[in-house]
Parts: sequence; structure tokens; C-alpha cells
Amino acid sequence: MRILFVDDDAPVLHGLRRLLHPMRDEWDMHFAGSGEEALILLERITFDAVVSDMRMPGMDGAALLGEVQRRYPQIVRVVLSGQSDQTAILRSLGSTHQYLAKPCDPDTLKRVLERACAVRRLLADCALKKVVSQIGMLPSLPDVYVALVNECQAPDGSVRKVADVIAGDLAMTAQVLHLVNSAFFGQVRRISDPLQAVQLLGLNTIKSLVLSAQVFMAFKPGTVPGFSLEAVQAHCLATSACAGLIARAERCSPEIAADASGAALLIETGSLVLAARSPVQYGEALRLVEARSLSLTEAEQEVFGATHAEVGAYLLGLWALPDPVVEAVAYHHAPGHCAHRAVSPLTIVHAAESIVRPAVAGMPDLDYFEQLGLADHLAVWQERWGRELARSAP
Repeated sequence: MRILFVDDDAPVLHGLRRLLHPMRDEWDMHFAGSGEEALILLERITFDAVVSDMRMPGMDGAALLGEVQRRYPQIVRVVLSGQSDQTAILRSLGSTHQYLAKPCDPDTLKRVLERACAVRRLLADCALKKVVSQIGMLPSLPDVYVALVNECQAPDGSVRKVADVIAGDLAMTAQVLHLVNSAFFGQVRRISDPLQAVQLLGLNTIKSLVLSAQVFMAFKPGTVPGFSLEAVQAHCLATSACAGLIARAERCSPEIAADASGAALLIETGSLVLAARSPVQYGEALRLVEARSLSLTEAEQEVFGATHAEVGAYLLGLWALPDPVVEAVAYHHAPGHCAHRAVSPLTIVHAAESIVRPAVAGMPDLDYFEQLGLADHLAVWQERWGRELARSAP
């Protein structure tokens, strides 16, 4: 990988050179002392990633990465900064794939960059792009979701204002309340307005629910024999609930737990796209599953040249969702194909779907869980999910 490091502090750049010297056989590293110098290098050299400090005179890190995003959207953009100014951090969120605090050990930086670059390579795959181009125009990120994220990031944002964004769209309000009141959220009392939903479930869950609801509202498949929109949505909700249970059982960080639950709500995005935009071909894929005992992904690969997991990840990547979410959607049927080897949203989503839908061929990937030292955890998660279902049953 070719990586550009940017920092106006010369001793810091020298320290980075020394710290990352062991990576010289794997990385082609370049160093710039300002945002302006970095842009000159970017015009001459093709980079995979830019890692920038935040506070720099002239062009700061947020401005630099915003310009990199505009000119070179395929480049991974990472902030590596000791600055704790929340305003500056919020400025960088839209143009940054990852925010890392100094000091950052080389192994962490390596994992972050390799993971982010792997996601970019997946989204740049020529075969996948060809499949997507045949599907037709993909939608932009839903306006109500953008408004919701902006409100969450606003310095004066509040639960009330977030709820008002949802309430401003009657169809969205109805859909979110329908999802929130489903059995999978286990609420004791019925939730009747968006403010209650936000207060009870939290901002991260609500954001994921809103985006999931938008996806299901935007892609309404025609008559595809064997495809039920209600069944697909129920599966996503159940997988998300199970993912939350697993994340709690493993005491995962709030970030991993939120990304896992959110990704689970979106794992069937590609199925909706394919069934809505190519109903005849998708119907053929479903027939192949029955006629030749293929897995759904094998049938999709034969008919389309790509799977619903890859198509869904491509769309979520276009929408600039967090890399762990895109990764979890992309590999949720085949986690062993992912180069990242650590407990992650992908781990949790794959486990959750294996538990919620145990009859799917190839799931769970026992070798993958063995490598992570989690093979004996599967039975525990499954038993807890069974207890959860019994508890929430009418």
C-alpha cells in the first residue's frame, strides 16, 4: 500500500518514520509537512490512503481530507491527531473514514488501514461494477437519514430535534414505529411517537432503523415468486436483535455493538435491490436454489455474477456508511473471505444470522470462529437467543 502521512510538526513526522520503519517492506510511505504539500504529492503519485493530523496552520486536516474526498474519492482518509476539539472532529466526520487518537501503536494503524483499503478494493471490483451498472441507477442517500445524521452531529443537537426530523415524514414515522413495536425489540409497552422511540432505543439504533426503513420503502419488489418483503424485513430485525444479544454477551464496545446491530438491519439491502430492479433474474436465482439445491449466494453468483451481499455493500459504500458496517454486509455469508481477523461487527452479524437462520448452507463458518477462539461460544449464544425468544413470545 502507498500511504501519505501529513503533519506540520517535523519531529512528529520523524517519529512516524522511525515508528513505522518495520512496515517498509509492506508500505510505500511518503511524508508531507502541510496540507498544501500533500495536495502537490497527490497530483504526482497515486496513493491508497492519506493519514493526516488535524491541527495544522493554513489548511488543517479537516480541510485537506475534504479536498482529498472531492478530488480522489477512492483514497482512504484517516485522521491521526491528539486534538480533542469536538468541533474540529465533527468537521472532519463527513470526509474521514477513521479517526485515531495519538499516540497510536503501529499494529492498530496497520489494521485500520488494511481493513479500509480492503473495503475500497471490494467496492472497486470491476465485475461488481458491471453487475451494478446493469441494474440501473442506484438511489442517493435518503434525505431524511442525512438530516438525522446532521442533527445528531450538530453542536446543539438533541433527542427532541432528532425525533422532530422523523416526525416530519409521516411515512417514515409509521414505518419506524412499526419496526420499533415489533417483537424483536422486546418493549414492555407500546411506543406511540418518535420521541419515545429515540429515548428508549438511543440515537445509533434509531439511525440504523431509519435507514433500514428507507431501504425497504425505496425498493418494493414486484411479483417475485418465493420472495416476501415482510419475511425479509422480519429476518433483518431478528438478526439485529440477536446481534445485540451477542455483543452484550461478549462485552463488546458500544461502537462495535452499534455497528453490528445496524449492519444486521441492512444485510438484505442487496436482495431488495436485485429483486426490485431485476425481478425476472432474481426469480430465476430463487428457482435455482430449489431446483439444484444451491445456496442463495451460489445461485445469485450464477445468474448475476455477484451476490446480494456484494451489491448491498456497494450501495452502502456509495452512501459512505462506516467501513465496519460495509464489511459486515459484504462478507456476512463468507466471513472467511475477509482479511480482517478480529472480533468485529462482521463476526457478530455472521453469528447472529447463523443462529436466526440455521438452515443456510455454509453457516456458521466454523473455521472462522475457530481462528478467533470463539467456536465454543456459538452454543452459548444460541442458547441465550432461545431464552430471549421464549421470553418475548406472547
